[in-house]
Amino acid sequence: MASRTITIGGTSYPVVLPSLRDPRLHVAAVIITIHVLGQVGLGFRVSVPQILAAILTCAIIEMVLTFRTSRAFVWPASAMLTGSGVALILRVVGTPIGDHWTLYAWYAYAGIAGLSLLSKYVIRYRGSHVFNPSNIGLVAAFVVLGSGRVEPLDFWWSRLDGWMLAAYAVIIVGGLLITRRLHLLALGAAFWLTLAAGVGVLAGSGHCMTANWAFAPVCGADFWRVIVTSPEVLIFLFFMITDPKTTPGGQVGRVAFGVLVGIVSTLLMAPQTNEFGTKVGLLAGLVVVCAARPIIDRLVPEPRSAADQLGAFATRLVTGGAPGGGVVRPAARAIALAVAVLGVGTGIVLAGTPARGLVLPDVAEVLNRVPRHVDPATFPTITVRQDVTDFDPSMAGAGAQELLLTLAENLELENQALLRKDDSILVAVDHGDRLVEMQGRLAATRASGSTRITRYQIAAATLALLVPFGRQDGLSLGFDARGTMVEDTYDAAGTVTARDSKPFALTFVVRRATGGRWLNVAVLPAGSGT
Repeated sequence: MASRTITIGGTSYPVVLPSLRDPRLHVAAVIITIHVLGQVGLGFRVSVPQILAAILTCAIIEMVLTFRTSRAFVWPASAMLTGSGVALILRVVGTPIGDHWTLYAWYAYAGIAGLSLLSKYVIRYRGSHVFNPSNIGLVAAFVVLGSGRVEPLDFWWSRLDGWMLAAYAVIIVGGLLITRRLHLLALGAAFWLTLAAGVGVLAGSGHCMTANWAFAPVCGADFWRVIVTSPEVLIFLFFMITDPKTTPGGQVGRVAFGVLVGIVSTLLMAPQTNEFGTKVGLLAGLVVVCAARPIIDRLVPEPRSAADQLGAFATRLVTGGAPGGGVVRPAARAIALAVAVLGVGTGIVLAGTPARGLVLPDVAEVLNRVPRHVDPATFPTITVRQDVTDFDPSMAGAGAQELLLTLAENLELENQALLRKDDSILVAVDHGDRLVEMQGRLAATRASGSTRITRYQIAAATLALLVPFGRQDGLSLGFDARGTMVEDTYDAAGTVTARDSKPFALTFVVRRATGGRWLNVAVLPAGSGT
């Protein structure tokens, strides 16, 4: 009920403000706290204007639509949750690192958040929205726009330091309190346990994925640990699948809903070979199960009925409800359940076939057909830091020279990809942020018809061990290099129209991200390898 009014043009309109007891405010407090931690200590690649664009767009749309039907100004609590949820998960490729106030691509956040909210009013069943708005909006954006333009928040945000521990505490404590109050804790637990079991089957079959934050392909037990303990998965658990408006109302229905989301998400994640596809598969599991909710509601007991008790339902599921228990029917039902579990496990293993084992792209054909023109005789003597030789003694002497040759070849192959407008070359030599960056440059080259390439003449190089967050059992190396860079600009006919020469001081980061060739993964300011 409204406790205040506002007068506009002589007409008074009710103003409905939020209540401190509203669970949506508590969810908002958790999400905003994570946003703050992301800006201050976790290095989230999202700016304050991008976050505000998503939240304010949803708030304005909701207030306008609500005012049209109620003639009242109602605090848009749900809409702001949608906006903040979109901003928490969504990342736009190309957003400057460390710039908390950049306006870059703010319109993408506003547009995706706005469309997410509108789905609540457009897609409805029996007077209520079908999908969690932020969930379906994000999945649609990732599928339509692709990894070259947008991507979800990483499974892992940082190494396990104080900031990361604080984020875990906020997510877990806040999530448990909120879901318990809303009687959704059983749903969340059912999802998490099912996901842990399904991903365990997947990991045991030898599943691998590549990730920007990982030294090497994430496989087996590491894959299980990354998914099951991921802070992003916990956010999905506590604040997305547990939306009271899009989940069944009864105890049995909610547990069944959580189990199904866990199964479907695992099946959609199984064939994915990279982190982008795996994250989208996880999110899409909720979309699929929400779409099937009318069927689920028909198969589970009526909410708050005598049959809507988890213990009684489990007993009936095993015994078949036979009077006096019986012998054959309970045994048959138990066998059927075992067959169903085995079938799901087999389906997960089969679905994961494309991602089994090391994910090695076929680069031999590309490397053989494209000239590289690199003369090792022009390389300087390389200084190899002690941490590198302690980690891998083979990197002393000839090993470092060979690695520098690979880096130089990769840089030249990047130039050839731009000149030939051939994306397959980039995939053979780049990974992660560098691949995204170079694919963006290639797209700009195709659009403008003008090509700019850079060749590096290295005068001094120091090889250092880089330890990013995430896995600690792989290897990433950085060449802190100085020298001269020559930039040539070509027109559409292939004629050099401009040349610029200037000194450079950069760190070239290489990693065996796919388990095979060393790939370029980043070019950073000098000193990033120290």
